[in-house]
Amino acid sequence: MIQNEAPQTPAGPAILAFCCLVLAGWGLSGCSEYNQIMKSTDLDYKYERALGFLDSNKCYGALPILEEVVSLSRGTERSVDAQYKYAEAHRCVGDYYLARYYFKMFAKTFPNDPRAETAQFESAMCSYRLSPKPSLDQLETEQAIEELQLFLDRYPASQYRDSSQVVIDELRHKLEVKSFESAYLYYHTEQYKSAVIAFENAMKEYPDTPYRERMQWLIVDSYFQYAELSTERRKLERYNDTIEAFLTFVARFPESQYMKQAQAVHEKSLKAIDNLAANQTTE
Repeated sequence: MIQNEAPQTPAGPAILAFCCLVLAGWGLSGCSEYNQIMKSTDLDYKYERALGFLDSNKCYGALPILEEVVSLSRGTERSVDAQYKYAEAHRCVGDYYLARYYFKMFAKTFPNDPRAETAQFESAMCSYRLSPKPSLDQLETEQAIEELQLFLDRYPASQYRDSSQVVIDELRHKLEVKSFESAYLYYHTEQYKSAVIAFENAMKEYPDTPYRERMQWLIVDSYFQYAELSTERRKLERYNDTIEAFLTFVARFPESQYMKQAQAVHEKSLKAIDNLAANQTTE
């Protein structure tokens, strides 16, 4: 579910104080010169200075100025440009939550503006940049995929189509990695029944995953390890499950790099079944 709630904008004085420290290193006379810009009543002048900061990659200097310009220019021609630049400034400082929100709002508020398509794309790309590494929760990754797909549906002939598809593929791969790692954690912690279920679900959800061969082998070994840890009355059933999993593995990956390991497990399972039958005969 894509969220539309407005993020909390940091307090103006806090930003201004930070800017004073940063601006000193930019050749401005600290807060004094910056305050003169902020106190000016000439919106055109302030806006031009804000654009100058953006063009020079001095994004923190642009933010408070653009915030004020946006507020004071509502209903004017300047407002549309200022709102787009305000979104760009948030992206520039790496605040992708706020940038996403403002780009999205721009596209929604001004759908006929020539920049609406780019704003929608940039909003989705902010979600992409918020996507964490595979070991963490992938809610942002899923949201990024959803937003990029919505973008492609809305602008099928977009100049950003190829870039969007490349990013979607990258994000889907991240979900595949997450799915594999989550299943492997069950295997690594000797929760073999859960591992089998997780590996099978991962292959159903991502049938083209590059981890498919390895997961199919780990299913075989999970069944075998589960059988080894089982009580005597359940061993026969679970060794048979191992053999069935092995036959599936061989059928799907006859040239697998894991074939020797799988064959060893298969032979151990057959031997274990023979021993169980022999023990039943002697009882």
